[in-house]
Amino acid sequence: MFYYVLKYVLLGPLLRLIFRPKIEGLEHIPEDGAAIVAGNHLSFADHFLMPAIIKRRITFLAKAEYFTGPGVKGRLTAAFFHSAGQIPVDRSGKEAGQAAIREGLGVLGKGELLGIYPEGTRSHDGRLYKGKVGVAAMALKAQVPVIPCAMIGTFEAQPPGQKLPRFRQVTIRFGAPLDFSRYEGMDGEKAVLRAVTDEIMYAILGLSDQEYVDRYAAVVKAEEQAEKQAEKQAAKQAEKAAEKERRAAAKDDKSGS
Repeated sequence: MFYYVLKYVLLGPLLRLIFRPKIEGLEHIPEDGAAIVAGNHLSFADHFLMPAIIKRRITFLAKAEYFTGPGVKGRLTAAFFHSAGQIPVDRSGKEAGQAAIREGLGVLGKGELLGIYPEGTRSHDGRLYKGKVGVAAMALKAQVPVIPCAMIGTFEAQPPGQKLPRFRQVTIRFGAPLDFSRYEGMDGEKAVLRAVTDEIMYAILGLSDQEYVDRYAAVVKAEEQAEKQAEKQAAKQAEKAAEKERRAAAKDDKSGS
């Protein structure tokens, strides 16, 4: 019940005011029956914008960190995500992927819409990254269509690290459903899962027109963070060395005077 209060009374009108979303291809969302909506992920706002404009209820798999924050703020955030129809998924450990698939299949098994971001995390630079095969595993196991979706402009409206979004029009574009029934019974084959995932990501790319990176976003993000940390450490060491030289020079000047 609270989901629909958020959608039509509280959050939905506010999001429409801030982002003035332009919707394209909404007719591709089936009126009933199970389906997966797979989209790019550019902003924290994506979690709420898509549910606000889709007529049917849609459940997203969201990272567990959103549900486990400390203090009052953490509890309020967790309650909000639960009320908005989000399912927490632990992304750590070997069983994380299988847990996400189980949760997703549970939603699809009830004939509902499942929302998922195949990249596994928000893009930190606006590019589209390689998709993880969980979306393919769920599509093949549940034998449901996948509707590709592109969020356009949400990165500029609320980039990573910015708490409040800018007033900016965004576009939400849905593509024609992708049918993978030709792969029925092949959900255990890694090559098939990779091919299906790549096809989904290619469809999203065609809708979003982003630059594509054939690497996982989390890996690239970690490498860039490590590089920045190394640069900071090198700069700190260089400053220490320069300070040491300054002191030595000052000492020599004092000795020679």
